[in-house]
Amino acid sequence: MADDKSKRGAGDRARVAAGEDYEVSYFARKHDITTQEAEDLINKVGNSREKLDEAAVKLKSAK
Repeated sequence: MADDKSKRGAGDRARVAAGEDYEVSYFARKHDITTQEAEDLINKVGNSREKLDEAAVKLKSAK
C-alpha cells in the first residue's frame, strides 16, 4: 500500500518507511551505501531515522 502523502509530520520524518522503495533508496544515497546495505540496517536497527543515521556512519567508517 502506498504511503499517504497527506499524513506527513514529525512522526513520518523520524522514521524510514522500509516498505517504500523510494525512502530506502534516498537513505542509501544520502549515506553513500547500497540499497541492500540500507535494507540490512533497517532490519537490524529498526526504522528510527536517528538510529539508522548513526548505524550508517559506523558502517561507512568500517569500510
